[in-house]
Amino acid sequence: MLRIISANLNGIRSASSKGFYEWLQTQNADFVCLQELKAQAADMTPGMLQAAGLFGYFHYAEKKGYSGVGIYSKKPADAVLEGLGHADVDAEGRYLEVQLGNLSVISLYLPSGSSSEERQNVKYSVMDRFYPHLAELKASGREVVICGDWNIAHRQADLKNWRGNQRNSGFLPAERAWMTQVLDELGWVDAYRHLHPDTTDECYTWWSNRGQAWAKNVGWRIDYQIATPGIAATAISTNIYKEQRFSDHAPLIVDYDF
Repeated sequence: MLRIISANLNGIRSASSKGFYEWLQTQNADFVCLQELKAQAADMTPGMLQAAGLFGYFHYAEKKGYSGVGIYSKKPADAVLEGLGHADVDAEGRYLEVQLGNLSVISLYLPSGSSSEERQNVKYSVMDRFYPHLAELKASGREVVICGDWNIAHRQADLKNWRGNQRNSGFLPAERAWMTQVLDELGWVDAYRHLHPDTTDECYTWWSNRGQAWAKNVGWRIDYQIATPGIAATAISTNIYKEQRFSDHAPLIVDYDF
C-alpha cells in the first residue's frame, strides 16, 4: 500500500499554526507533496524539515514569502531533482522530483494567471515548456505520480460555477484543452477521476476566500494526482480531507495498491 498526499498549504508557517503537522502524524503517508511554502530555508523549523518521521526535501522560491514546493518521503530518496531547467520557472520554486527505485513522485505548482494578463502569459509559457517534459517522463519507463496545484479545472464537473468562469484564468478553453492533451494524447491518468469519473460537488479542492465560497461549497478542483497508467491502475481510494482547514485548499489523499 502506498499513500500519497498532495497539499497546497498557502504558507507552511500558517498551515503549521492551524494543526497541519498534528494531522499529518495520523496519516501514515509514504509521500506528502507540498505547494506554496511561502518560506525560505531560514524560515523552516526542525519540525517542518522532517515532519512525522519523514525525510523532507524542498525547492524554495527566490522571492520571499512566495511559491515553493516540498516533498516528505517515508524512505530517503535515491535522487532529488529540483526545477525544470528553465531559470525563470525554477526561480519561483515550482517543481521538485523525488526518485525511489523505479518510482518518481513530483510536487508541482503551476502558476496562476488570475492576477493579470502578464501572469496568464507566464502561465501559458510554463505550460508550453512543461509539456515536452511530461512527454519525456511518460516515455521514461518509470512509474510517476505528479501531485500538486495545477491551477486548472479541467471539466465542467470540476468547478461549481463553470458557466460564469469560462473567461477566467483556471477555466479558459486553452488551459482545458492543454489538460486534455496531457491526459488523452500523452496518456497520463487523473487518479481521482479514474476512481470517481462523475463526481461533482464533492470533488473540489480549493475555495476562494471571497463570498462565503467555503460555506456555500462554491469550489474548484485544481489539485490533482496525475500518474502514469501503471501506478494509476492500482489506485484504490481517494479522499479530499475537509474536516479541518489548513489553507484555502484541501489535502488530496490517494491510496495505491503499489
